Amino acid sequence: MEHPMQPVLATGAMRSNAGHTGPLVIITILFFMWGLLTSLNDVLIPHLKAVYDLSYVQAMCVQFCFFGAYFIVSLPAGALIKRIGYQRGAVTGLVIAAAGCALFYPAASGGYGMFLLAFFILAAGITMLQVAANPYVTVLGDPVTASSRLTLTQAFNSLGTTIAPALGGALILAAGVRGAAELASLPVAGQLAYRAEQAAAVQGPYLVLALALLALAAVFAFAKLPVISYAQASAAEAHGSLLRHRHLVLGAIGIFMYVGAEVSIGSFLINFLGERHIAALSPADAAHYVSYYWGGAMLGRFIGFGAMRAVSPGKALAFSAAGSVLLIVTAVTSQGALAMWAIIAVGLCNAIMFPTIFSIALNQLGPRTGQGSGLLCMAIVGGALVPFAQGYLADRIGLQISFLVPAVCYLYVLYFGLKYAGMYQQRPPA
Repeated sequence: MEHPMQPVLATGAMRSNAGHTGPLVIITILFFMWGLLTSLNDVLIPHLKAVYDLSYVQAMCVQFCFFGAYFIVSLPAGALIKRIGYQRGAVTGLVIAAAGCALFYPAASGGYGMFLLAFFILAAGITMLQVAANPYVTVLGDPVTASSRLTLTQAFNSLGTTIAPALGGALILAAGVRGAAELASLPVAGQLAYRAEQAAAVQGPYLVLALALLALAAVFAFAKLPVISYAQASAAEAHGSLLRHRHLVLGAIGIFMYVGAEVSIGSFLINFLGERHIAALSPADAAHYVSYYWGGAMLGRFIGFGAMRAVSPGKALAFSAAGSVLLIVTAVTSQGALAMWAIIAVGLCNAIMFPTIFSIALNQLGPRTGQGSGLLCMAIVGGALVPFAQGYLADRIGLQISFLVPAVCYLYVLYFGLKYAGMYQQRPPA
């Protein structure tokens, strides 16, 4: 019987901080790419909603399929990576993600369901990358500074999420989409032709992304990365329940809540900024402000990389979550520029949440670290369910008030940060 294993640098692999720099740079490229691909959803959701005349709940099926893949694929991905290794696992993830991007071409004529299938396959590849890359970063260096390193790599993930909305807005939303009343005035044949034309706007950008992912797969296949193997667990550790680690279980819930809240805000942001009493922006113009939302997370992660080497991660997490709740309440109870900038500023508060929750949850798991990472990646399914819940409320009680859903999620993150504020303290660099 196979035993659970812990990722460690194999004998003879590079162990100095200087030796880790090259591999970390290469792994950081992965973080950038999946950030870009994930954030493009925020542009496609309002586009597909308008093209196919969808309700908010129907439009959120994009995130349901995308982040639902994390729940379905995480454990099989972990098992596959255990068999073929981290590097080959990353290459496999890139190839699968490329296949998902390529499917957007036939989806333009295949309807909304075909788009949802493409989103699922794309996310399956990204899930493989997540399962491989996050523990890789925690191993490449001092365990005490794992949260700081993850924050730095997540900053480049945020660079991808910052670029994507503006790029997608220019390439996909620039032409604009006719309103429901204007579209209804066309004959049936004209409506079908128009929907096909608008849906085809995604073909070119996603074909380019597919080619870029395949090129990256080739680079990673031949890159000289340190080999990370697994240390065998003891028999007692092998048969012990992973769920007995309370901080891991609560951390998994924290990942669910945080990812759900962050994704939900990004998913509705273009529509929110289009509301007449908020900013009355066109989808193409609003897409630039989505970049500000994700750009805030990028800026905050670069700041957090240095600050969290001296500040307790739990305290920093609690402070950020409290700020998110206050900003959302402000956005829900106000209008105009105040509401607009309050909801955008939540991005800055999001900055350190994922890497901090992730590293706290994996702290001192020993041989169960790999399994713990798989559980945490499964919890990313929050990005599928929380937007769906907000969409349900938006259809029934209004878009603005529905933002209280992510506010509730951040309240849990606040609790988690306070609970583990003293779990461990990052020591400042020598």
